Amino acid sequence: MLKIFRKFFDFCGETNKRKFYKSLAYGVLLAFMEALKIPAIMLMLQGVIGGTITGGLIWQCFGILLFSIVAGSAAKYRSTILQCEAGYGTAANKRVEIAEHLRYLPMGYFNENSLGYITSVTTNTMENLADTATRVVMLTTQGILTTALIAVMVLLYDWRIGLVVLAGMLLFFVINSRMQRKSQKISPEKIKSDTSLVEKVIEYVQGIAEVKGYNLTGRMAKKLNQAIDRNTDINIEMELTFVPFMALQNGLIKLTGVVMTLLSIWFYLQGSMELITCIGMTICSFLVFSSLEQAGNYSALLRAVDVSVDKAQSVLSLPAMDIEGKEIAPENTDVELSGVEFSYEKKKIIDGVSIHIPEKTTTAIVGPSGGGKTTLCHLIARFWDVDAGSVTLGGHNVKEYSMDSLMKNFSFVFQNVYLFQDTIANNIRFGQEDAPMEKVIEAAKKACCHDFIMALPDGYETVIGEGGASLSGGEKQRISIARAIMKDSPVIILDEATANVDPENEAELMAAIDALTREKTIFMIAHRLKTVRGADRILVMDQGKIVQQGRHEELMKQEGIYKRFVEARELAAGWKL
Repeated sequence: MLKIFRKFFDFCGETNKRKFYKSLAYGVLLAFMEALKIPAIMLMLQGVIGGTITGGLIWQCFGILLFSIVAGSAAKYRSTILQCEAGYGTAANKRVEIAEHLRYLPMGYFNENSLGYITSVTTNTMENLADTATRVVMLTTQGILTTALIAVMVLLYDWRIGLVVLAGMLLFFVINSRMQRKSQKISPEKIKSDTSLVEKVIEYVQGIAEVKGYNLTGRMAKKLNQAIDRNTDINIEMELTFVPFMALQNGLIKLTGVVMTLLSIWFYLQGSMELITCIGMTICSFLVFSSLEQAGNYSALLRAVDVSVDKAQSVLSLPAMDIEGKEIAPENTDVELSGVEFSYEKKKIIDGVSIHIPEKTTTAIVGPSGGGKTTLCHLIARFWDVDAGSVTLGGHNVKEYSMDSLMKNFSFVFQNVYLFQDTIANNIRFGQEDAPMEKVIEAAKKACCHDFIMALPDGYETVIGEGGASLSGGEKQRISIARAIMKDSPVIILDEATANVDPENEAELMAAIDALTREKTIFMIAHRLKTVRGADRILVMDQGKIVQQGRHEELMKQEGIYKRFVEARELAAGWKL
């Protein structure tokens, strides 16, 4: 139990840990105020039974009780406030810390781990730690502290009854320890089930179009229902596992109170205890374990707190890329790859690629699917680190840059654009949050999206749905290009930016791309070959290698993949380059 407390407090960070410790200090004060009620009761009993009660004694007892109530309430108030600040502060800070950590993980992590797991950590896990964990930890510690101080107070009045209290506490912790061991087995299953449920819900919602289109409603709903049923079974199993232990704990507490009362009466009848003490110990039997009973019920969830902390730490402990480089502003944007190799798991994706790309030139990358085109661009932008060889930008190895200074040199326009649930203006100024509206509108006009934005109900202040769901594919692409224009980076990577655009939007999109790429170093991945005809150099990739390179005219004179691609497209689509 103490190990879990230490792990939780250390996880919270120094600032919030101090708040929790202050809360515990107030908890000690609260426990002392609770224990202070016993001397007040004993003092009153002494006056009533001894016939020495006076107005002064009544006021003295009333003063002690009033002081314990007022001071205890104030201590409880401060303790609760600190708990809330520390608990919710920890959740907020860890969410930000996880988000920052995810920025510097290799892209391979996001291929291996589902969105559901990350979502579960940042939502369910953090919510458990902010709310449930804070309450569990603080109520458990408060219950133990209060019971311990009252037990000390009982010992001072009669050591025999005090030993009964200590024996009851010892047996309580023996039973609680058994419950913790049971919890250690089932809590990981509970967390795993919660994560699986989130994953299945997200998978079902995000894939609803495919589910309907391929008539998979029954199959996918079955998977979701199985996850829900499994989660229900785990929760029921958890309750059924803990209820007998909690009942045994509470029964032991009640039985210890009965033993305290019976022994007090027996000691009185034997003449070894005064009547005042006997009545006082009988009253104490109702007070001493009330806080411990509550602590015992909540302590069943301590192991879930332990697992939640481990789960959050599992993300934070993932090895990030080395980002502690220098703030470098390259004199040019020449890109050079020397003997670059890269494997994903055991599959080699890039195999010995060497190429020099002068600044302010356009390089088109084409080839069969799975040939390594996108991976090559990701290595240039250091989304991954190469296994062998080197990638340089402006004569500096990309590993020499700090990640933030490196990213200043790159803008991206992907095939699948993601827009945030925010205003269109904020989505465009995403790379420059403090940019004035004039610059936003200027970028939008260059990206050929000003007219359709102004036609929306609130213009640039129109809030779009998550992922840009309320806009067409072409509109999202042009906003993405406006965002890249706003960032104004010297190197632009276009990854199939025009692949899914309808013919009506293609002309405007190409004009937007032209505005974006003017006087820039361009890497363009495309299967639509007419979009790469004017490139300064075309790289043809197959199985991780550059198998052909040159201008369009040069490659058309060679027998190879590029010429076959062109001829196949001409036959299939009926268009001419």
